Amino acid sequence: MGEQPIFSTRAHVFQIDPNTKKNWVPTSKHAVTVSYFYDSTRNVYRIISLDGSKAIINSTITPNMTFTKTSQKFGQWADSRANTVYGLGFSSEHHLSKFAEKFQEFKEAARLAKEKSQEKMELTSTPSQESAGGDLQSPLTPESINGTDDERTPDVTQNSEPRTEPAQNALPFSHSSAISKHWEAELATLKGNNAKLTAALLESTANVKQWKQQLAAYQEEAERLHKRVTELECVSSQANAVHTHKAELNQTVQELEETLKGKEEEIERLKQEIDNARELQEQRDSLTQKLQEVEIRNKDLEGQLSDLEQRLEKSQSEQEAFRNNLKTLLEILDGKIFELTELRDNLAKLLECS
Repeated sequence: MGEQPIFSTRAHVFQIDPNTKKNWVPTSKHAVTVSYFYDSTRNVYRIISLDGSKAIINSTITPNMTFTKTSQKFGQWADSRANTVYGLGFSSEHHLSKFAEKFQEFKEAARLAKEKSQEKMELTSTPSQESAGGDLQSPLTPESINGTDDERTPDVTQNSEPRTEPAQNALPFSHSSAISKHWEAELATLKGNNAKLTAALLESTANVKQWKQQLAAYQEEAERLHKRVTELECVSSQANAVHTHKAELNQTVQELEETLKGKEEEIERLKQEIDNARELQEQRDSLTQKLQEVEIRNKDLEGQLSDLEQRLEKSQSEQEAFRNNLKTLLEILDGKIFELTELRDNLAKLLECS
C-alpha cells in the first residue's frame, strides 16, 4: 500500500544550528503541516514536513528517540541519521501534547515492529538516538512562535464644507452635491468590499497552489501504484497476493481520482470567485470614472456660480452708482425748481407793480 499519512498538525519548524549546537534556526517562514507517515511495506514510521516542494523534515522514528517538551508550546527530538535536532513550535499546549502522545505511540509501535519483524533490517540498522532533552533550550517564547497576520482595510473619509449661495443657484448645486455624495458613498462601500475580496483572493490563490502541489503528489503516487501493480502481476509465485494488492491499489487509485476530482471542482469554484472579483473591480472602476465626471461637473457649476456672483456684485455696484447719480440730479433739480419759484414770484411782483 506504500506510505500513508496517519496524523497531521501545523507547527513552526526549527533545526539546531550545526555550528553552535545551541541556537535554533527557523526552516519555515510560517506554520507548515507536520505529518506522521506509516510505510506498511517496510513497517516504518516517519515524520515528514514540506515547505512548498522542499522537505524540511524527513525523520524516521526509532525506538531510541525521545521527544522532549522544553516549554508549553515547544518540543524537540534528535535524529542522529540526519545529524540534527528538530524543534517544533505549536500554537497551543494541546497541539504539543497531542503530537508528543503520537510520537510516544509510534515510537512504541516501531519498537514492537523491530522485535517482531526480523526481516526489516532498516530499523535494526538505525543508529541509537540520544535524547536532546536537558541539553537544549528553546530560545523562542510562545508569543514569538505564534505570529498573526493583521488585515488592514483602508478607510475612506469624506469632508464637505457648506457654502452660502444665491437663492437662484441653490437647486442645481445642491442636486449635484447630493449626486456626488451618493457616488462617494457607493465608492467607499465598493472599496471596502474590494479590500475584503482581495484578501480572500490572496488566500484562495495560496490554497490553489497548495492543492496543485497535492494534486501533483497524488498523481505521482497513482503512477507509482500503477507501476507497482504491474510489477506484482509479473510475479507468478505471488499470484494471490498480487490480486489482493491489486484490488487494494485499485481502490486507492479510485480514492485518489475522487480526491483529484474534488480538488478540480474546488479550483473551478475559486476561478469563478476570481472572475466575480474582477467584475466587481470593473464596477469599481466605472463608479470611479462616474465620480470623476460628477466632480468635473461640480467644478463647472462652481465656476458658473462664481461668475454669477461677480456679475451680481457688478450689477449692484452699477445700481448704486445710478442711485447716486439720481440723487445728484434730484438735488440739482430741486435747486432749479427753487430758482424758478423765486423767478415766478419776482415776475408776479413785477406784474402787480405795473
